[in-house]
Amino acid sequence: MKRIIQVLFTAFVLSLVPTTYVMAQKTHIESPLERKARLEREAAAKKKRQQEAAARRQREAEQREQNARAEAAREQQAQKQLQRERFHRKLFKNFHDGLAVYKHYRTDKCGFINEIGDIVIPCTWKAAGGFCEGLAAVKDDNDKWGFIDKAGQVAIPCTWKEAGSFHEGLAAVEDNNGKWGFIDKTGQVVIPCQWFSADGFSEGLGRVRDNNWKYGFIDKTGKLVVPCTWKGISANGFREGLAVVKDDKGNEGFIDKTGQVVIPCTWKYANDFREGLAMVMDDKVKFGFIDKAGQVAIPCTWEDAESFREGLARVKDDKGKYGFIDKTGQVVIPCTWNYATNFREGLAMVMDDNWKSGFIDKTGQVVIPCTWKEAGSFHEGLAAVGDDKSNYFFIDTTGKIIESEEQ
Repeated sequence: MKRIIQVLFTAFVLSLVPTTYVMAQKTHIESPLERKARLEREAAAKKKRQQEAAARRQREAEQREQNARAEAAREQQAQKQLQRERFHRKLFKNFHDGLAVYKHYRTDKCGFINEIGDIVIPCTWKAAGGFCEGLAAVKDDNDKWGFIDKAGQVAIPCTWKEAGSFHEGLAAVEDNNGKWGFIDKTGQVVIPCQWFSADGFSEGLGRVRDNNWKYGFIDKTGKLVVPCTWKGISANGFREGLAVVKDDKGNEGFIDKTGQVVIPCTWKYANDFREGLAMVMDDKVKFGFIDKAGQVAIPCTWEDAESFREGLARVKDDKGKYGFIDKTGQVVIPCTWNYATNFREGLAMVMDDNWKSGFIDKTGQVVIPCTWKEAGSFHEGLAAVGDDKSNYFFIDTTGKIIESEEQ
């Protein structure tokens, strides 16, 4: 009995001992060598973690540096692209009143640049037309047109469905009913919107189209002075007292300001008169020139031709080469060029057999060698040119580089 009581007492006492104590009694006691190995493992693991953290920080720093370099490169490329566009604008844009429309490649909004490519009116307009007579047509985000001045200030609110440029003090506008009329520079309607289309005035008359798709001319009071009987009329209107018209058969001729036909519609194509002559195309798709009496001044023997400028006209022969003729039809600069533009400021851009661009004078002498990949005409003593590496420059009439995209 006494033995049973001892066993029960021992069991009771053990039940009161914490489990952790019991477990501790069963825990292995590491030897000094085991402790040393454990500490070495922990030190190695710690060192590895530190190395990994350092490597991670190094990678992050390198990535930040790489991102910074990439961002700097993108910014540099963006700046270079802007500079290239600046020079391209000089090459391919037409300037009016010293300014040209520029559409920003990022925002797709329009503003205006000056003749060296600087943005002088911010790109905030959905669309824009060139400046004429101090005002430019612009379209806002509501797709309405108005006009701004050269300071970028709104001169005529954007309330019109469409608008053209000012010519001779008036601009054609389209109302919300799809009819066209004319406003003055104060924005006042001076010719009611009653036409199905209208264009700017030239030499006192403006081209209009009626609901039968026929064209005629009105004066500045809105009076129809040339009846709407023509299938087509040159958008340029009158030049040197005559206007190109197209009859119902698709042939072209010229009328005067009274509407009288002065040169019959016998030509497949006719251009406006310039310097007393007009370029025409015959039934054989050959080009020549006529005078204001309708007489052939230069026979239609050319594959292509442009109107006269500075006394010479560019022509293309049957071999596809370009040269220049005078008003007697004499070839004064042989057709040896792959391409050419008309003369401006005494020089014409030409392209040689390697399709490189340069400039010649009116004697046909090369004054600026054909070393450029592309080139535009001279304007106020400067022309924009580009090389094979897409670098762009301004040159003067001697070929000297005046300004480059790197400046």
